[in-house]
Amino acid sequence: MDSEAMKMKVIVTPKAAVLDPQGAAVREAMQHLGMPEVRNVRIGKYLEIEVDGDAAELEPKLHQLCRDLLSNPVIEDYELREADKQ
Repeated sequence: MDSEAMKMKVIVTPKAAVLDPQGAAVREAMQHLGMPEVRNVRIGKYLEIEVDGDAAELEPKLHQLCRDLLSNPVIEDYELREADKQ
């Protein structure tokens, strides 16, 4: 029996308490370009991972990969979820 491909989203962002100099630079540029309303910008990473198999079985492995490879748990948080089906 063939397993169905599943697409997962991973969003990695700096923790709230961590300074984000890249985000601050983008905020300043946006304000300089006519958007003084912009109060804060946080820069992160977005990944889409396509896997074969059962979501319930693969989710613990994917969380482990997010902690060990895709994010730095000291300074970053991550969110893992199934991509919206189109």
